[in-house]
Order: sequence, then C-alpha cells, then structure tokens
Amino acid sequence: MTTMPTAPAAPSPSSRCPGRLIAGIRQAVAQHAGWPQTAQLVGEQVRRHLPGPDILTARERLGDPSRYQAHLLHVEPDGSFSVLALVWRPGQATTIHDHVAWGAFAVLQGTECEETFALTPDQIALTPLAANQNNAGDVSAFAPPGDIHRIINPTDASVIQLHVYGTDVGRLGTSVRRVYDLPVRGPLTWAAER
Repeated sequence: MTTMPTAPAAPSPSSRCPGRLIAGIRQAVAQHAGWPQTAQLVGEQVRRHLPGPDILTARERLGDPSRYQAHLLHVEPDGSFSVLALVWRPGQATTIHDHVAWGAFAVLQGTECEETFALTPDQIALTPLAANQNNAGDVSAFAPPGDIHRIINPTDASVIQLHVYGTDVGRLGTSVRRVYDLPVRGPLTWAAER
C-alpha cells in the first residue's frame, strides 16, 4: 500500500507529545491496515520518535505509592488513537488483562517485566506463555486477540513507559477490555534476554 507523505503536524493544543511522534503515528494509522499491522507500524514510529522520560513533569515522574499512574498525553481528535505515559514505582503491577484495541508501548526509563498468557481451551484458567524483560528503549506492539498480559516493575527504581492505543482512552477511561481473575496453570518461561 502506498501512502502520501504527511508533513510533521504540530500536536493539538491539548497534546503533550512531540509533533513528529504524533505525525508518525497519524501516518501509520492512515494506512488503514489490520490491527496487527497497524500495531507494528505504530511501534516503528514510536521507536523512531521515542521521547525521553521528561515528557512528564518532575512531579508526575514521582508516581503514586499506592498504584501505578497513567497520564493521558494526547487523544487524536477523531478518536483513532491515544498516547499515555505510565509511571510504575517499585513492586507495582497491573492485573492480568487484555485490551479493547491494538497498542504499542515503549520503556522510557527503567526495566519492567511483561508476562503474557493464553486462555486454556476450556477458558477456565490461564496458561503462561513468556516473561519478557523490557529495558529503556525497548518497544513492543500487540493486537487482540492474543494480547493477555500483566506488567510488573520488579526493580527498586521507577519505570516510565509510553503507551499508544488505537482508541480514545479519554472517552473510554481505560484501554482494558477484560481483567482475568483466573488461576494460572504452569510456570512462566523467561524469554531470552535482548
């Protein structure tokens, strides 16, 4: 598929994201590919235009001792994507969950662990697939179905991530489709270190 190049657009007045990052994501989304390919294309743009942790204020980078924090940085006017920055203090984690749309995420600071899962055929439990260590600069992409995961900060330092979702998170209030409160059957297998 051929697309016309787009000029770097300034972010909307309410956006806190670099203009080149938003323009790159717009270009990827404008290809109207399926969710898996769109997630990969957006991931490439995030990698190319990765901001630093200073996309957040010093106060925001401190996080919240009670739970990880999400900061909505940009919602595309047509609702086609949202950009958030998440701050994880040591030991904080998500529930096991999946998503309402495709996504891409990057680690801006620190090291986090992503554990991936699959539903058992009878859908009464989860099977662990892998545990991946993601370091600053690493970018991952995903698309439903098959996007069941949990993110953990197992370190003694804060982690900051950039997340892009193919939906209007400002309107929905979340990117989570379903939380899985099911037993986990089997051990996690650590993926090879990068």
